[in-house]
Amino acid sequence: MNQGRLSVGIIGAGPVGTILGQALASAGHFIVGIATTDQKNIERAETLLPDVPIKTLPAILEEADLVLLAIPADQLAPTVNGIAQNSMWRSGQLVAHTAGEFGYNILGPATAQGVIPLAIHPAMTFTGTSIDLARIRESYFAVAAPVVALPIAQALVIEMGAEPLVISEENRSKYFEAVSVANEFSAMVVNQAIGLLEEIGIEDARGVIAPTIRSAVEQALAKGHQPLDPDELLS
Repeated sequence: MNQGRLSVGIIGAGPVGTILGQALASAGHFIVGIATTDQKNIERAETLLPDVPIKTLPAILEEADLVLLAIPADQLAPTVNGIAQNSMWRSGQLVAHTAGEFGYNILGPATAQGVIPLAIHPAMTFTGTSIDLARIRESYFAVAAPVVALPIAQALVIEMGAEPLVISEENRSKYFEAVSVANEFSAMVVNQAIGLLEEIGIEDARGVIAPTIRSAVEQALAKGHQPLDPDELLS
C-alpha cells in the first residue's frame, strides 16, 4: 500500500470530516467521496471540498483504502457494528475514527473482518472554516492503533501538519477528560465573564475580557500543573 496515494472515503461531513478531508487532500491523498445525508453537511462539503462527490456508504466502503469515520461518538459503535453485520468491511482496509472518547478497540467488529483500526482524535475545536487548517499545524492529535499499525496513524497525522500524541487504551478516558475539561470549562468561564460585563453596560465586553483571558491562560500554561489548595478555593 502506497501511503502517499491513499484513496480516502469520509463518512460524515461535519466540521471535523471536511477539514481533515482538506488536510489529507493537501497531503496528496485522493478523496473519493463523502457519505452524508444531512443537508447542512452536504452544503459544507460542497463549499470546502467542491470537487469531492457525495456518495452512498456502500460506495465509500468499496472504493476507499482509508475510511475516515468523522461521526458523533454515540454513533460510532452502531455504525461500525452495522457495517460489520452486512460484511461490508474489506480486509486490509484502513479505518480511522475521530472520537476522543475511544481508542481503536471500538473498531473491534471491523478489525474482526480484517481492517486495520486507527484512532485519530484532533485535540482542537473546529470552526468548520479554512482557519482550521492553520490551527491543525499548532495542534496535537491523539493516536492509537495496534503496535504494527501505529506508525501509519502517526504518519497520517504528520502529513496533515499536526503532531501525533500516542495515547494507550487504558489512558484514553483520562486523556479525554483533560481535553473536555479544558474546552468546556474555559468556554463556560469566558461566557460567564462576558455576561457579567454586559450586565453592567459594557458594550465591548468580549474586547475587554480578551486580554485578561489570554494572559491568564498563558501564565497557567507557563507554570504547568500546580496542585490545588482546597483552602484557597474556599477563601
